[in-house]
Amino acid sequence: MAKLYIKIYPNPVLRKKARHVGKLGDDERKLAYGMIEAMRSASGVGLAAPQVGISKRIIVVENVDNDKKAALVLINPRITRKKGNVNFCEGCLSLPGISSDVARPEFITVEALNLDGDILKINADGLLARIIQHETDHLDGILFIDKIGFLKRRKIIKQLGAKVCMKF
Repeated sequence: MAKLYIKIYPNPVLRKKARHVGKLGDDERKLAYGMIEAMRSASGVGLAAPQVGISKRIIVVENVDNDKKAALVLINPRITRKKGNVNFCEGCLSLPGISSDVARPEFITVEALNLDGDILKINADGLLARIIQHETDHLDGILFIDKIGFLKRRKIIKQLGAKVCMKF
């Protein structure tokens, strides 16, 4: 697969709902490995396929709770349980230089497929839970700036020089 490039806001692909992955094959594996490479090259901790212009429900996440340098690949991820609420500063590779506090559930359970087609069920908290939620949002065309107050969002969009409608 050719090198993947991260799409920057306001690229319209970032606002589209990604397609469900039906059958796993070499294309999905190559995409996932390319996404891991792109994420790490940009010093990120998570990346969703729409961020590289591909409409597939695939995310990659650095396993921040593990000392090994192994990324998680989650295909068709679905958050099945949420608990708690915590504010934390978030940024995004598609919105370079922008960050803001975002409230999200502190504990989650996510179900997904891995690259072998096996079902994964992950209970996550802290940073791992936040990254999974952030990247899963991308699959539905949701950006972290959609989860902050209107005035702050408007200021950020103006700062980016974007002249597009905000999603509500």
